[in-house]
Amino acid sequence: MAQLLSEAEKAQIWDGSRAGVSFRVIGRTLGRPYATVRDYVASTGGVRPPPRSRAQGQLSLAEREEISRGLAAGQSLRGIARGLARSASTVCREVNRNRGRAHYRAAGADQAAWARARRPKPCKLAVNARLQAVVEDKLALEWSPEQVARWLRRAFPHEAEMQVSHETIYLSLFVQAKGSLRKDLAAHLRTGRAIRRSKAHTARGHGRGQIVGAVTISERPAEVEDRAVPGHWEGDLLLGAGHSQIATLVERQTRFVMLVRLPDGRSTEHVVAELTKHVGTLPAQLRRSLTWDRGTEMAEHVRFSIDTGIAVYFCDPKSPWQRGSNENTNGLLRQYFPKRTSLAGFTQQDLDAVAERLNGRPRRTLHWLSPSEKLAEVLH
Repeated sequence: MAQLLSEAEKAQIWDGSRAGVSFRVIGRTLGRPYATVRDYVASTGGVRPPPRSRAQGQLSLAEREEISRGLAAGQSLRGIARGLARSASTVCREVNRNRGRAHYRAAGADQAAWARARRPKPCKLAVNARLQAVVEDKLALEWSPEQVARWLRRAFPHEAEMQVSHETIYLSLFVQAKGSLRKDLAAHLRTGRAIRRSKAHTARGHGRGQIVGAVTISERPAEVEDRAVPGHWEGDLLLGAGHSQIATLVERQTRFVMLVRLPDGRSTEHVVAELTKHVGTLPAQLRRSLTWDRGTEMAEHVRFSIDTGIAVYFCDPKSPWQRGSNENTNGLLRQYFPKRTSLAGFTQQDLDAVAERLNGRPRRTLHWLSPSEKLAEVLH
């Protein structure tokens, strides 16, 4: 939980999250459970809290320690104030509001001052019912917060109280403390998330930070390109509703399909472990290479290659046609897994049954052989 994390740990969590590092990797770095990191970020709606600072003119902890030492030495309040270059009334109020001369403690007084300073300005949407109603109506129509904010400027050009920034709308949806908009409206956002994620973490719906040691598709052997040799695969994630997903693998020569269940999310540790388990069932001649999209679910590609003997190549950014067979197969799979359908309820047996049906279809590109028949032909 948040109260168990030090300020330094919180800073590491936000820095890592901003860079697109998964919560599991951050937790492992800090020696903390994944749930601790996840719950802390969720408690803020994925929005990094601004650093707290003292208002100009407020007493510092060092000054309070000087007051405490002066009181212990029997100095007068005026004498202590002169030593601090403060007014006597400031020191007098400080001592009186913190249990008087006999019980004043610097650390306790400083903590109490921070607590009294927690007076957040009420959100504009929370104090303007008319503005709140308009914003909620537009969000319910699947408008983005930026579209709402821009429309408000045009619709109410001379009413400042009817204008609000898109950032305020996001904060009101994501941060519980803001709480002025109905939380169910977050489901109308394009992402459907109730937590904010950094840009490095949200491309195509999953992490897309830097992949260390990635080998680009331009370095792939020629035999992969011309499909002359079996054992070269293309892969990606097929995404469903509610942050559900499955991995799809297509063998380039035979168009043979394998589907892999991912019940525990799309972290690189989980994805690599499940892919390793499934491709490990293949004969050696079918384990040559894998061409993957740019998603960081394959960030641990080196471990995958060591465990399977399969070289991994990554497509260029925004170039799905470089995995043409996989993209085509994912389109066929939508017949069985329509968009906005949760994939969480499908068992591995269900996925195997769908793969078997696709692998049994005659394909024009295979001269009307099915992928299963073509694979059998290749292996014998």
